[in-house]
Amino acid sequence: MKSMRKKQILILLIALCMSMAQSDFAPYFYDNGAGSSNGNMALFSISEDTSIGTHVYTLNGSDPEGEPVTYGMTFDKGSKEYFSVEPKSGNVTLIQTLDREVQDEIIAFVTITDGRNKVVENVRVFITDANDEKPEFLNLPLIVDVPEDKASGSSIYRVQAVDRDLGSGGSVSYYLQSMPSTKFTIDGHSGVLRIRSGESLDYELSRTHFVTVVAKDGGGKYHGKYQVMTSTAIITINVLDTQDSPPVFVGTPYFGFVYEVSVPGSEIFTVFAKDGDQNNPNAMHYSILSGSDGFFSINSSSGCISLTSFPVQLRNELYELKVKAAEVGPDGFSDYSVTTVTIRVVDLNNHPPTFYGENGQQNRFELTMYEHPPEGEILRGLKITVNDSDQGANAKFRLLLVGPSRVLRVVPQTVLNEAQVTIIVENSTAIDYEKYQFLTFKLLAVEIDTPERFSATADIVINLLDTNDNIPKFSSEFYIARIPENSPGGSNVVSVTATDPDSGLWGAVKYSIYGSGADLFLIHPTSGIIYTQPWASLDAEVKSKYNFYVKAEDTEGKYSLAEVFVTVLDQNDHPPEFNQNFLERTMIIGAPVKIEAVDEDAEEPNNLIEYSIMKADPDNIFDINTSTGEIKLKPYIKSMEIVQNITKQKDCRWSVVVQARDRGSPSFSTTAVVKIDITEANRLKGPMAAFLMQSRDNPMKALGLAISIITVMVLVTVMISTIIYFRNTKSNRITPARRIIRKRPKDQRSWTFRPWFGRSDQSFGKFFTDDETSGNHSSLRAKPPAPSAPVLPPPPPVHSRPSERLRSVPTVSGSMASRNTSRSSSWKTSKNTDVAQRSGQNKDGSGISSALVSELKMRIEQKINEANQGYYY
Repeated sequence: MKSMRKKQILILLIALCMSMAQSDFAPYFYDNGAGSSNGNMALFSISEDTSIGTHVYTLNGSDPEGEPVTYGMTFDKGSKEYFSVEPKSGNVTLIQTLDREVQDEIIAFVTITDGRNKVVENVRVFITDANDEKPEFLNLPLIVDVPEDKASGSSIYRVQAVDRDLGSGGSVSYYLQSMPSTKFTIDGHSGVLRIRSGESLDYELSRTHFVTVVAKDGGGKYHGKYQVMTSTAIITINVLDTQDSPPVFVGTPYFGFVYEVSVPGSEIFTVFAKDGDQNNPNAMHYSILSGSDGFFSINSSSGCISLTSFPVQLRNELYELKVKAAEVGPDGFSDYSVTTVTIRVVDLNNHPPTFYGENGQQNRFELTMYEHPPEGEILRGLKITVNDSDQGANAKFRLLLVGPSRVLRVVPQTVLNEAQVTIIVENSTAIDYEKYQFLTFKLLAVEIDTPERFSATADIVINLLDTNDNIPKFSSEFYIARIPENSPGGSNVVSVTATDPDSGLWGAVKYSIYGSGADLFLIHPTSGIIYTQPWASLDAEVKSKYNFYVKAEDTEGKYSLAEVFVTVLDQNDHPPEFNQNFLERTMIIGAPVKIEAVDEDAEEPNNLIEYSIMKADPDNIFDINTSTGEIKLKPYIKSMEIVQNITKQKDCRWSVVVQARDRGSPSFSTTAVVKIDITEANRLKGPMAAFLMQSRDNPMKALGLAISIITVMVLVTVMISTIIYFRNTKSNRITPARRIIRKRPKDQRSWTFRPWFGRSDQSFGKFFTDDETSGNHSSLRAKPPAPSAPVLPPPPPVHSRPSERLRSVPTVSGSMASRNTSRSSSWKTSKNTDVAQRSGQNKDGSGISSALVSELKMRIEQKINEANQGYYY
């Protein structure tokens, strides 16, 4: 019973599980295929140059029940993890560097789960190639052995390089770096290295060649950019010797010695020759061709020359043996060479070294040459031979040159028996004529291995000839000179000095000057003295600074330059000057009056002026500013009442003698008389007064204005008279009755032209009234004389602002009045009478015109008098 129950329960549980399994399905990935950027990464590929941190893929899937899913990625144990996955979004990010040449695919496990069911898929990510690898040479180092007789154009080596990239980036081509006179060429595709056509190898000239070969891939993209990668390698080409060169004697020339104590069989000298082809040398066979006279023999294998008889039997002191060295090859003797062996018969050491010249034994040698010979040059003018007549070690000595250090050197330094002495220039700079006209050296020959140490000495004297190797040099790069102004023409300014250490004409210096500031100056061509032109006049007020260049030149045109700065010193040659010796000023009480003098000197203190009052009338009334020239009243004079108490004159015009003195040495001065008209600030009012005050310092201004007004009025009068005349002659042909026009008597009063433009006088241009036109008119067409017109007033002054302080106006006060009014009146009466008489005499009508002109003049004078009265009243 119990077992049946258990079975039922078990069946129930199984059914329950099956029903649950059927209702909960597992999530799944989308399979979007190759080339898609989302899905299950099936057939996904990535370039090896992808940067770390790049979002490379998005895992994408779904759950049938619509449950949210999460993503993941795992790798095999022990393998490197290249990607990371964001669980919710499924974004796959690269976290490790990729290298296709190391690993070309990545095996990973991608997962998707809805929390209860988890799906795992195995994916392979393929890594695609990028051009990131350089070609690599194989068989390094590249060393090639080539016989020197290899034919031109033959291949000698094949260079191999591989590139692990795929496609064009893995293809390799070759070329040689450009080198001058290269003997080789390479095939760009196969890498076969050949001897260039027309070139050959020579072991004796160059045993090794170095060639740089470049391997270049086909190019490809890397990080989105196209690039070509290259590698270089050096090929060492060793040239192998072949049998193509004759033997070479080593250590030539050969000298041997036979001493008095020598016996037959004594070794005199051993020659040595080697095969010119050193890579595989042949054996040498020696023989004496001639010169032995039967007294010497040679070992055919060793080359040792031996004596075959006693020295006393030798008939000559010197023997020259012709020795042959022939190569012994497989086919017998082949190439050979011949050399000379000099054998001297020597006795005891009883001869010191001796110097010889062209004419025999000599202990003094002289040479004349130019200075600064090239370094390394042989002094061929010295024909010196040194000889020691002894034999063997007794004839071995050393040559020494004693003198100025490291100037010359002697070759050879060690001599056996005899040698030609060569003197070589070692330091050209030290052979300088300007330092030494001649050089003296001691040439010593001292035996080396003898107990006697015999020696010899010869004097070498080198006389130097000068060359033009120096340029003139000034004692200074610039010269500063000062000269007073007004110096007479031809005055010395400065002396420049340049020296040329060369001798003779090369050392002669010629001076010249040039530049924009040199017009007023000359220079002595040999002494270098600069002086002014005979006609030059230096004036510091015109120009005080001059600069120009001086040139020192030798006979061959070598030159140097220096700059000269000349300052013209100001002299006190101008006294101070006032504009006029007699000045008039108007002084307003409380305000100063300024006078000014000008000193045309250029510099201080010559142009600084001090002012002082020399004399004043009355005295002790004025003060003057010594620097500015401002004259003002004493502080206690504050009103016109005080002025009136000081002087009894009504016009208050005082005189001051002012002196202007400069501060130069000697000092100059000048004086001026200043007439000062004292007034108060409120005495004169209105624009006319202001203009008069201004005009007192400039009377020509008022005079010019007056003349202009008179001219205009005369022209207007003439024009009006002419118009009236023509009108009357056309309209009135009746001869007028004879009439004398007399002027009404008026009070005679002196009048003054007081300009007043602020008043509008409408009647000023009205010249005739009804009663003035009565009278007889004349038909005479003769033009009347031009009447004199009064002076018109000057233009109105500029009105000052009310806020401005009343300032003193330097003016000249005065009046223009008729000196003789009676004369003016009589002149008018006589003129009128004369008009009347001429009117009576000329019955033809000319009296009318004369009368009109007279009345016009009378009317103008009347208007002027009325204007003057209006000014005063």
